[in-house]
Amino acid sequence: MTPPPVRPFDRPQDRGGPALLALETGHCFRGRWFGGSAQRGLGNADPHPGPIGGEVVFHTGMTGYQEILTDPSYAGQVVVFTASHIGNYGVHAGEDESGRVHPAAIVVRDHCERSYHQRAERGLADLLRRAHVPGLSGVDTRALTTVLREHGACRGVLGRGPAQVLVEAARALTPMGQIDWVARVTRERVDELAATTTPAGRARRVAVMDFGVKQSILERLRQAGCDLRVHPARTPVTEVLAAEPDGVFLSNGPGDPARLDDLVTNVRAFVDSGLPLFGICLGHQLLARAMGAKTYKLPFGHHGANHPVRRESDRRVEITSHNHNYAVDATSIDTRRVRITHRSLNDDCLEGMELRERPAYSVQYHPEAAPGPRDGQYLFDRFVREMDARRRQGA
Repeated sequence: MTPPPVRPFDRPQDRGGPALLALETGHCFRGRWFGGSAQRGLGNADPHPGPIGGEVVFHTGMTGYQEILTDPSYAGQVVVFTASHIGNYGVHAGEDESGRVHPAAIVVRDHCERSYHQRAERGLADLLRRAHVPGLSGVDTRALTTVLREHGACRGVLGRGPAQVLVEAARALTPMGQIDWVARVTRERVDELAATTTPAGRARRVAVMDFGVKQSILERLRQAGCDLRVHPARTPVTEVLAAEPDGVFLSNGPGDPARLDDLVTNVRAFVDSGLPLFGICLGHQLLARAMGAKTYKLPFGHHGANHPVRRESDRRVEITSHNHNYAVDATSIDTRRVRITHRSLNDDCLEGMELRERPAYSVQYHPEAAPGPRDGQYLFDRFVREMDARRRQGA
């Protein structure tokens, strides 16, 4: 068998000098700079890239770094990969979740400068360099993850200079919960995407509310025979409903749902319309708040592709992909109106719910499986069935 090609995409200057990750807790971790400069336009020619930071979270998945880097839900975060080697299969065409890199920076144990995959078009460092996003390699990510588990997700800064100066810079960062990240990642205009499969009769028309939607979610809906009209996050409800959709999809996205009261009001109006409604991640949290529930910030979030979730209807366990720092408070659920459908087996976190008197439901995890297992893809089929049933009723 012919061995796969070894592709040395990354250039020698990508292997930068020493740098630090400084946390607001006072912990500092040494590594080597690679990828882009924090100062836009300077690239790797800048010998002293300025510090850059965000909320530091860790991701436990073994694969999927390209999808993670282009996932709008990671906007403003510093992502620590717990897998030992990152970059070893390069970057592939057609697997981005959006048009740009969203994390503020990444931290890895070992940045693999060569790709061992025949489909790779470029390397990880090249992706970061073009996006002006820095990376830090050679870090003891096990020790760093332990700190984050003990102290919770916290602000951190990558840079060069005295450790205490960087720690103070981390403490001066605006907390993630005080920024409207949805406004930063949503699209600016309505986009229309045709179904990629032809169902019996006309395609279902789905209004997608873009709070930071992943491309793989859109593709999964299109594969299910749905024509999509993708709206900016704050499109008025009257404008969305004027297109006469068969259903409404509430997408994933970044940030604290508690500061998005205007979006909660819109979601409540969608529920009142009686249209089938399906929410994922932030969409799940907004639906919960629309039904009067509360949300809270998890200590260090769920970020990984191997989280066990129990489906309450039949006690079946699904292995699922997660990316969320916030969760719905199960004790605040009005069980007369809402039924809990899924729970995390790691920490009993509420992972899914459905309305008792409306065709609306949501999950906290990512059933589109990019990256991750496919155990939850039946949820898209349910959405299609709900829309078809409403169509048959002539509603």
